Amino acid sequence: MGDFSNWYNSIPLITRYWFTGATVIPLLGRLGLISPYLMLLEWELFFYKFQIWRPLTALFYYPVTPQTGFHWLHFDGRPADFFFMLFFNWICCIIVCFAAEIYFLLEPMVLSVLYVWCQFNRDQIVSFWFGMQFKALYLPWVLVAFNMILRGGG
Repeated sequence: MGDFSNWYNSIPLITRYWFTGATVIPLLGRLGLISPYLMLLEWELFFYKFQIWRPLTALFYYPVTPQTGFHWLHFDGRPADFFFMLFFNWICCIIVCFAAEIYFLLEPMVLSVLYVWCQFNRDQIVSFWFGMQFKALYLPWVLVAFNMILRGGG
């Protein structure tokens, strides 16, 4: 435990608070001790209901898994639809991975869920490296091009 304590105390003060908040708050949400809905940055609730904590909690909160946030933002109250989407993506990933001789499914599965998210939010502006901004619709293709550049075309 001394190694962790030494490491933790060696983190600069502001970064340490940010790290602690970004670790503790999502875990509290995941464990059900606080509602993830209280973490969302909703301008109407901030301005009209005076829920002034929202910008701060939105800074620290991130769903523990990407699917968690995606699930309650787009498939709230429809777990069967979310499961079917994941199952369908999984089957498609298996077929593509067999054909392309890809041996691990996590990256293709995450990218397939990202693709679905981008279709739901196609007009939302997203940021990529070096401040590049574009519509979410193009994010999967930007990632493909970026991976091809980094991996040498494959």
